[in-house]
Amino acid sequence: MRALVIGASGGIGSAVFKRLQNDGWDVTGLSRSIDGFDVGNAASVERGMGQLTGPFDLIFVAVGILAPLWGNPEKNLSAIKPDEMARVLAVNTIGPALILRHAARLLPKDGRGVIATLSARVGSIGDNQIGGWYSYRASKAALNQIVHGAAIELGRSHKQSVCVALHPGTVETPFTQNYAGRHKTVPAEEAAANLLDVLSKLTPDQSGGFFDYAGQEIAW
Repeated sequence: MRALVIGASGGIGSAVFKRLQNDGWDVTGLSRSIDGFDVGNAASVERGMGQLTGPFDLIFVAVGILAPLWGNPEKNLSAIKPDEMARVLAVNTIGPALILRHAARLLPKDGRGVIATLSARVGSIGDNQIGGWYSYRASKAALNQIVHGAAIELGRSHKQSVCVALHPGTVETPFTQNYAGRHKTVPAEEAAANLLDVLSKLTPDQSGGFFDYAGQEIAW
């Protein structure tokens, strides 16, 4: 079995990479820190993805930022800054969309192939009860729409494909250390195991869905 992990040096990405390796998968990893693969740069995505040869049985996209390095998630509308919002959308939405452009070429045509992208429950419009975090929420809501559309398109040519968005829970990584608050956190290794278990059980009929770490569907 072959897997591609994008964002393989991050907290969740590296845990997924190692888990797959330990389970005997042939795993290819891409990341900005190791390979210079920058999802916020279209030329970098096209160059990195263009060098890959499929098929991959699993493509796991584990990239994302809460806010630019120089900023923080907005608590109110007055805190929105166009350049910071644009950066969050570039990494969280446009980057994965550019990766998905290569899904049809890299997934098996006649067998089961899975492409999963990390989203977040706060990207659910129906679940939003407290507001705030405008850029991050919007970027994940837009990502969910892209994943759903990609699943429809892939389903026409790849009948056994599964294309989904995943909520990993609150994971103990540098990504969340300043924002976890009272939320229960889990180690990255546990999150990786949970997500891979969910993916192993999903069927093509569930392609285009948005699922949490326990396999429960999340409202859009």
